[in-house]
Amino acid sequence: MKRQGYKSDLTDAEWALLERHIPKLLPNGRPARWERREIVNAMLYVVRNGIPWEALPNDFPPWKTVYDYFRTWRN
Repeated sequence: MKRQGYKSDLTDAEWALLERHIPKLLPNGRPARWERREIVNAMLYVVRNGIPWEALPNDFPPWKTVYDYFRTWRN
């Protein structure tokens, strides 16, 4: 099921520019459960709306997952 779009979501053109800067999956690692674009969209939703991580709508990946990616990529 496709989720509803939000104003903070990346356009296809924005994603095309940003995608190459997002860390790739490890070749021998397990498959990703969530698409990288959805993780980034969730981060942008938090930033744009100034909400706590725990307040992410349920149609995004779980907030703990999004926050873990945020912490990892930030470092």
